Amino acid sequence: MTSFDFSPLFRSTIGFDRLARLVDSAARIDGGAVAYPPYNIEKTGEDSYRLTMAVAGFGENDLDVTVHEGTMIVTGKAQDKDEENRFLHRGIARRAFERRFSLADYIRVTGASLENGLLHVDLVREVPEAAKPRQIKIGTSETGRPQVIEQKAA
Repeated sequence: MTSFDFSPLFRSTIGFDRLARLVDSAARIDGGAVAYPPYNIEKTGEDSYRLTMAVAGFGENDLDVTVHEGTMIVTGKAQDKDEENRFLHRGIARRAFERRFSLADYIRVTGASLENGLLHVDLVREVPEAAKPRQIKIGTSETGRPQVIEQKAA
């Protein structure tokens, strides 16, 4: 696989650290680790999303969902309760995993639940009023000149 060095792009930029991390993580795709566990991302509303992850064999105490610096990290660590059992075939993996999801700006995790071997994580986009687009009314004056709102002496 060809690797790219993006460091020259980031030498003259300030405040794009998150972009650098996204490019770096996209370049480090790990073949086997990416496939486990399988997951779906669905849009459940105008500004709401749901991540559904297949975590058969894991309990609530085995899973952890953490959000840190715009990244949601889902980890699973199976407890070894089955040591006394002798499996003839073990098809349910229950191996430890860590999945990272980059969250867009203003995305907030609202809750997580475990149901029938599926971990559901609900997310919502909450854009603050100051960041929302606003309509600016364009007015005209009777004289055809721009209207002065406030004028102070220098």
